[in-house]
Amino acid sequence: MKPDLIKVVCDNTNEVVEVAMGSTIKELEQMLTLESGYPFLAAYINNRVKELNYKVYTPISVRFVDITSFEGHRVYLRTATFILQKAIHELYPQCRLHIRHSMGSSGYYCEIDCGDSTVVDYEAVRVRMAEIVELDMQIIRQKRLTSDVRDLFETFHFDDKVTLLDTRPRLYSDLYMLGDVPGYFYGSLAPSTGYVKLFDIEPYYNGFYLALPLRSKPNSLGQSVGRSKMFDIFREYQHWVDIMGVSTVGELNSKVMDGDTSELIKIAEAFHENKIAAIASQVAQENAEGGRRLVLVAGPSSSGKTTFAKRLGIQLRILGVRPVLISLDDYFVDRVDTPLDENGEYDYEALEAINLARFNADLQRLNSGESVAMPRYDFVSGTSQSSETPLTLDNNSILIIEGIHGLNPNLTPSIPDSMIFKIYISCFTSVAMDNMSRIATTDNRLLRRLVRDYTNRGSDGLATLSRWESVRLGEEKHIFTYQENADVMFNSSLFYEISVLKSFAEPILREVPDTVVEYGEVCRMLKFLGNFITIKPDEIPPTSLLREFVGGSSFKY
Repeated sequence: MKPDLIKVVCDNTNEVVEVAMGSTIKELEQMLTLESGYPFLAAYINNRVKELNYKVYTPISVRFVDITSFEGHRVYLRTATFILQKAIHELYPQCRLHIRHSMGSSGYYCEIDCGDSTVVDYEAVRVRMAEIVELDMQIIRQKRLTSDVRDLFETFHFDDKVTLLDTRPRLYSDLYMLGDVPGYFYGSLAPSTGYVKLFDIEPYYNGFYLALPLRSKPNSLGQSVGRSKMFDIFREYQHWVDIMGVSTVGELNSKVMDGDTSELIKIAEAFHENKIAAIASQVAQENAEGGRRLVLVAGPSSSGKTTFAKRLGIQLRILGVRPVLISLDDYFVDRVDTPLDENGEYDYEALEAINLARFNADLQRLNSGESVAMPRYDFVSGTSQSSETPLTLDNNSILIIEGIHGLNPNLTPSIPDSMIFKIYISCFTSVAMDNMSRIATTDNRLLRRLVRDYTNRGSDGLATLSRWESVRLGEEKHIFTYQENADVMFNSSLFYEISVLKSFAEPILREVPDTVVEYGEVCRMLKFLGNFITIKPDEIPPTSLLREFVGGSSFKY
């Protein structure tokens, strides 16, 4: 091998090629015999995500990703939002774009704040975005002195980004440029605007819906319809964090630096308590008026379903109702009997992972007034065990069942809907990195799961990360489909929690070796966590939902 040539191993094709030192990943792509139905958007270099204009100077392994992968999909979404920001700046330079939250299957609810009576023409925005895509403008990443980046953001009145930089001091920061418009992102972008071929803009509520392609169906756009309950939850929490002055990470960090942590924790926990009490009142009223004595609590992994159910039970006791709690997790079949997904891995998100026959038989016996010895699932051994304490219902009882499949009608086929009160709970992250960069609810839940599984379920960081993609695929298939069937929704996120989870998650992530494919996710999450100032867990009350994950809960699990 000549000294100026670099050896490259391509994991996509198992090819080994030599490239000139300083070649870009994009140039490497053109040398390889790669097959994909969609353009590659980024690549894993030695298990670290890099952009296609990354230059090679040492021997590497490379794995290209397109929009059908989770990371490729994130690259597409980030790039689309940068194009949107560019279009808004050109058309309405005095206005500020806010990407409020994710919405529908793949897209964002956005608002434009002009501070006056300016009427925004959303069709003009869509047309200008299409023109920017057609121009295939380069997106340039630079590493510059943070002080220079800060000054640039200040000239654009990007106060949210300025505050973030001020609260996480670093000598240098990454800056993206699209023409004359600067941006900050905590993940990779496509090398140019021409990669974002498919998108749409639809006026919605006080803003608009930016529709983007589905990861599972890249030729189809996500739909905004049918998500009214979830939209209301996001809107309520957005209004609340705005009032609290913690709508972005920079603002949250500033509050922590000012010594306001104790008050923030107390207010966030009181808000949860208030919402849970209101739901309990509704449950008790529905039970008294209509005989709805079965409460199903559903939601994706690490939503805090167990603690929510226990706290709901406490509020019901105050109202004179006797709650009886059951976890669907205790009805898991033995691990060896768990169905497998298409990759041959255990599919714990499948309904068939639940012993439905025993579950429904136990429900019938409980409703008949019998005493039932409930199963207890041991997550370490992966086996179902017997509980020593039997359960019995009386005329004053309400049965609360929590688990990911709670809203699936196939879970309780013999029980009429008129007897069931349905609650959907998830961690709808309300704090944004800045006005342009949302914090994905999946990232928040992944941090919770990393910490909980490491502490309570005998799983190290690598085991949790290797399972996460399968978990997310299972959620898309088995859980999210039914979320709008809920009578009420509850947001289990606490705006201070990532600042707490940081100190627990970072050591777990750093144990993962750089020799595995999951290392790319480790690097992304560590970079993400680096934006938060740590909050110690000392003042978190023992009944907090967060205690389910970081430990110290007064509840028994």
